[in-house]
Amino acid sequence: MSPVDLAIAIGAVALIALVNWYFLGPKHDRVAISATEGSVDVTVRVEGGYSPSTIEVPAGSKVRLTFDRREDNPCSDELVIADFGIRRELPAHGKTTIELTVTPGRHEFSCGMGMLHGAIIGK
Repeated sequence: MSPVDLAIAIGAVALIALVNWYFLGPKHDRVAISATEGSVDVTVRVEGGYSPSTIEVPAGSKVRLTFDRREDNPCSDELVIADFGIRRELPAHGKTTIELTVTPGRHEFSCGMGMLHGAIIGK
């Protein structure tokens, strides 16, 4: 193998690793709120996913989540928070507000198809 062939092979492996890390690596889109009195307001942008995708609040907090859906992708037209028995339609290019009291632990939320994911963490 010539030095040029070796350089091309190393470059290809590095590029494959970079692409995999970018698309499949961990996402750090998280918000942590430490308020303990009153209700906590969080706006979640729905556009190809949820942003922030992880919301940390003190357990027992009343939380008002406003889902701001900025797309008309059919996957994001429904929100499911199974632990709280919530299943809501999210209108395209509209806002939907959901109020709940967070219990301790991790509570996953997703689109109706289960392709978009997020979590509410009660600490």
